[in-house]
Amino acid sequence: MPISALTEWWADMGVGMDTALVEALLKSAPAREAAEELSQSAAPAAPAVIRRGARTVIDWANEARAQAKAATTLEALAEAIRAFDGSPLRAACEQAVVYDGVPGASLMVIGEGPGAEEDRRGLPFVGKAGQLLDKMLAAIGRTRAENAFITNVNYWRPPGNRNPEADELAVCRPFVDRMIELVKPKLIVAAGGIPAVSLLASKDGIMKLRGNEYAFSTPGGFQAPVIPILHPAYLLRRPQDKSRAWRDLMLIEKRLAELSSG
Repeated sequence: MPISALTEWWADMGVGMDTALVEALLKSAPAREAAEELSQSAAPAAPAVIRRGARTVIDWANEARAQAKAATTLEALAEAIRAFDGSPLRAACEQAVVYDGVPGASLMVIGEGPGAEEDRRGLPFVGKAGQLLDKMLAAIGRTRAENAFITNVNYWRPPGNRNPEADELAVCRPFVDRMIELVKPKLIVAAGGIPAVSLLASKDGIMKLRGNEYAFSTPGGFQAPVIPILHPAYLLRRPQDKSRAWRDLMLIEKRLAELSSG
C-alpha cells in the first residue's frame, strides 16, 4: 500500500500524519490491518490504455460491449463470457466464474471476483467467505437455491487473490451491466469495496458507502437500488464488525419487502 494513500486515508479521518510517522506505524500489526482494509475499500485507478498485441483495453471493452448487447438470454451471456479472450487474467485461470443462483431473483449479490476455490469449482462465493455469505442470506430468508442470484464484477481469478485492476474490471463491465439487465433484480447488494466503488463510480470507500442505498442504472436503462455491505472475507478477519453487517442485512430485508410489495 503506497505511503501517500495511507496519509490521505488518515487525513480523511481528520488525523494529520507525516510520511515518517506512517512508515513507523506500518511496522505495527494494527496499522498493517488498517492498510489491508484500505486496499479493499479504495477505488481502482482509471484504466490505462494497455496493449496486448495490437489491441488495447478499450478495444477489448468495446468487443465485450458488442457481445453483451447481442446476448438476449442469460445462458447466451454466460457463454459469451466464457469464450471472451479480452481479460488479461484468463490465461492463468482454470475457468471463468460467471454466476450462481436463481435467474430472475429479486435479490442480486455482486462480489469482487473468484478466489482459488471459486476458480476450481466455477461458482462464485463457495469458499469460506461464501459460506458466511450463505449464512448472511439465510438470516433474511434468502438462498442461492431459491431466491438469490450471485455474481461478480470480475469473472477471472487474479494472481494471488489480489484485487482486480482497473483494466481487468473495464473489460468485464459490459457483461456485468448486461447481466443485471437480463436478471432484472429489484435490489442489488454490492459485497465489498471493489464492487461498490466499481458499480457506483464512487471515490468513497466501503466504510462510507455501506449501510446506505444508492440509485443505479445500466447503459441500457435498467434501474435498481444498490446497497453496499462489508465483504464476508473482511468479516471473517474482523468479526467485531458483524454488528454493522447485521444492520445492513436488516436494511436489505426491509427494502426487499417494500420493493416486492410496491
